[in-house]
Amino acid sequence: MKYAIIIPDGAADDPLTQLGGRTPFEVAATPNMDAIARMGRQGLARTVPDGFESGSDVAIMTLLGYDPARYHTGRAPLEAAAQRIALSPTDWVFRCNLVTVVAGVMKDHSAGGISDIDARTLLKLLADDLKLDGFEFHPGVSYRNLLVYRGADAFDLKTKPPHEIPEQPVTDWVPQGIGSDVLNRIMARSAGLFRDHPIVLKHRSKGINAPTQVWLWGQGHAPAMPRFVDQFAIPTGCMITGVDLLRGLAVLLGWDVHEVAGMTSFHDTNYLQQGIDTCERLDQYDLVLSHIEAPDEASHQADYKTKIASIEAIDQFVVGPVLEKMRRFTDWRLLVMPDHPTNIATRKHGYAWPPFCLAGSDLLAAGGPTPAGGFTEANAAASGVRIERGHELMEYFLRGAR
Repeated sequence: MKYAIIIPDGAADDPLTQLGGRTPFEVAATPNMDAIARMGRQGLARTVPDGFESGSDVAIMTLLGYDPARYHTGRAPLEAAAQRIALSPTDWVFRCNLVTVVAGVMKDHSAGGISDIDARTLLKLLADDLKLDGFEFHPGVSYRNLLVYRGADAFDLKTKPPHEIPEQPVTDWVPQGIGSDVLNRIMARSAGLFRDHPIVLKHRSKGINAPTQVWLWGQGHAPAMPRFVDQFAIPTGCMITGVDLLRGLAVLLGWDVHEVAGMTSFHDTNYLQQGIDTCERLDQYDLVLSHIEAPDEASHQADYKTKIASIEAIDQFVVGPVLEKMRRFTDWRLLVMPDHPTNIATRKHGYAWPPFCLAGSDLLAAGGPTPAGGFTEANAAASGVRIERGHELMEYFLRGAR
């Protein structure tokens, strides 16, 4: 049996006035997702349980079949796993974004999509200046970086993801609680160091958002998760993604990680090669998960045109080839699902249940709740298929839905 999962991150949305009361899914041309919905199933699954903030760390852990109430310890520790950073049980990990703050207002959680080399330069500058005992900066991809603390100090903190406070005063959302003093000191020092740095001046000269400081959030200890093979008896798996968070989940699940040439987190990513590589990995692995970040990043920038274009590119270059590849196997199942909504109107992650569509060799002739029309939020809701405990979706995908 072959399994494929495609995650167009943050692609679900609310109806937009700019689109005449339609969602990006309803506007985008997605003939391949529509075909999957019509030949198989579509429905809704709740990927963010009560008590959790909407984000890919929680939502994709849920989608993969792991209850966040049992296994989630924070976003940053998952990304540390991706970088193979060894952690003791008492070590803390913080997400360390490079962000754009102007006149005390959060303007951009990604610092204009800063390049890896510029991010590394600024982090080294900050680390060399601070020389704080027990603290280690670890560069990641673009604006996504980590700060590890190995020491005796305790933390009991409330922090906020920067992508959840666009156009809001940052003083309302800086870290609070036990240990917050040192985090706020690091953030304030970064603002002073970066203010007139050549990288910042370069960004401004190009008219793009500049990296004005770091923002610390997403703290936690190393999680302990059972391997996917032990949880679901699927022997081999492979993750394809441009995001450390998902790479970390793959490491914890015992999956391999595959890098695609030209893959980024934005709409400039190499959709064509990702589709090709996903198909090739299906010859090697029992399950392949292919994740595309672009719709989420477009949503955070309130760019509905790019969001629609990214959804269409995912459908054409990833979903289409993978569907064609899957149908060459005797036994197969394919799932397409955003992990969570990311709403253009607010530039934030939403809490609505995201839609999914799935098809398989054993579902093609099996009848069932398949509403007229293609794959959209409304049609998924009209199907009547609703999975409230979202971590049960994986079992439904692997062996249910008949």
